Amino acid sequence: MNAFKIVFLLLVIILASSGQEVIDIWGDNPPYDNGDKAELTVYLPDEKRATGRAIVICPGGGYEYLEFEKEGTNWASFFNPEGIAVFVLKYRMPKGDYRVPISDAEEAIRIVRKNAEKWFINTRRVGIMGSSAGGHLASTIATHSKDNAKPDFQILFYPVITMDPSYTHLGSMNNLLGKNPTEELINEYSNEKHVSANTPRVFIALSDDDTAVPPLNSINYYKECNNNKVSASLHIYPTGGHGWGSLTTFTYHLEVVQELKTWLKNF
Repeated sequence: MNAFKIVFLLLVIILASSGQEVIDIWGDNPPYDNGDKAELTVYLPDEKRATGRAIVICPGGGYEYLEFEKEGTNWASFFNPEGIAVFVLKYRMPKGDYRVPISDAEEAIRIVRKNAEKWFINTRRVGIMGSSAGGHLASTIATHSKDNAKPDFQILFYPVITMDPSYTHLGSMNNLLGKNPTEELINEYSNEKHVSANTPRVFIALSDDDTAVPPLNSINYYKECNNNKVSASLHIYPTGGHGWGSLTTFTYHLEVVQELKTWLKNF
């Protein structure tokens, strides 16, 4: 293991156990209450490093569970040294009601903006990040949400984008929309169909050999961003499969973190 990976791993261990605050998003009055609790774990950079940028992270898990560390808290060790505040969202599982996780993600972004002064954040530099099904949630917020719930940029790792049964991740679709969704719902949450000139810029990373979520999800989303003149960066690695997240054992880990760092510094 080279020195970079050793340092990254040590930072992951330190930061993953040192969330500075855990926020109960809804308290006793969650909308679309299904018995779950939505929480936001806060990781702030040193005040002297703070750039004003923040990111809400939505881990994946097929809308059935959350890869909370690998695709969530572990990324604080990457973003915080770059001066970026991190807010890892424990969103509620939809159990067939798409409104549940969407409302959680929108409220998370509103909370970050509401507390911008306290957390040294610029309200116009708040992004969203998601992996796999979390990428579907993040891209849903990026393409559907408005006003204080709309992010300024998006980062998607091997995301589920479409609900088209021919190339979606069927488990994610069933958990989000139920097992017999209407065509209207399928179209509404096939996010490639909702890209517009107002969609925020995007960084997309995935592996060519992903058999869980077909690469066409990311490719079609990139295509629609390009067609609508939305700044988009697409990175396809030849191997790695699905679900590598922050793992330093991913063959192209060094490449993805460097390319993401460069992307973040260039806007």
